[in-house]
Amino acid sequence: MVPAGGLGTRFLPATKALPKEMVPVGDRPAIQWGLEEAVASGIHRAVIVTAPGKDLIRAHFTPDPSLESLLSERGNQEMADRVRAIGHLLDLEFVEQLQPLGLGHAVLCAAPSLGTEEAVAVLLPDDLFSGSPPLLAQLLQAHTATRCTVLALRRCPRDQISRYGVATVEGDGPVFKVSDVVEKPAPEDAPSDLAIMGRYILTQDVFRALATTGPGALGEIQLTDAIRGAARSGQVVGVEFSGELLDVGTLDSWLATNAAVVWRDPELGPALRARVAELEAAGS
Repeated sequence: MVPAGGLGTRFLPATKALPKEMVPVGDRPAIQWGLEEAVASGIHRAVIVTAPGKDLIRAHFTPDPSLESLLSERGNQEMADRVRAIGHLLDLEFVEQLQPLGLGHAVLCAAPSLGTEEAVAVLLPDDLFSGSPPLLAQLLQAHTATRCTVLALRRCPRDQISRYGVATVEGDGPVFKVSDVVEKPAPEDAPSDLAIMGRYILTQDVFRALATTGPGALGEIQLTDAIRGAARSGQVVGVEFSGELLDVGTLDSWLATNAAVVWRDPELGPALRARVAELEAAGS
């Protein structure tokens, strides 16, 4: 399940018409990075929760035979194959979240379409993962071993901890028992330095808790509130994952992530490095 119904206010005016999830990172939109991670983790079906007017997300993942044929006719078969792969990446269903009432509400909007008693992976497209094995695969492995809800955890400097949900943990890791979670605490109140990142495996007890969870911070239905109950009953673990998570949630972090991704790209990297060298030379 991928929540993509936010307003993208931190990217305005660029996101007035363009969904933030469609802002490019390197050569493809941020949300595609996330879905490719899901596929690499063995997931073949996803529900994307969008908002009214976000038709570009659906259009991007809809097969486009005419464009594929045009690219082939012009001799660009490699790009034709890449475009075709986008339209067949995995089985997608789209659900609308009519009001931006929080991550917990977005998960609830997806629940009828998920239609299963199995655990559900939740992937926030603001976070891009780089590494092996994929982040969702690491969480799925922990879920298979414990049958619990699983949170992705990363150590965070105290002066940045108030941006995240934070876990109270027991054990030595990398798989911790989570006894409580708190949403965006002040640095002095944070129970640990383990922040909750944008990947979850949610069991059905969390969905049941969400159904009775009222509005919390900012008048939104917070996923953290539903996870807290499961944690207090011993049904949540957290994984301090290996690999790199790149943030595209704000304009400055998106710029930094783009620079990192392009810098490493074998095709695009040389042009970026040459331009940086020019700018450095001009400023010296």
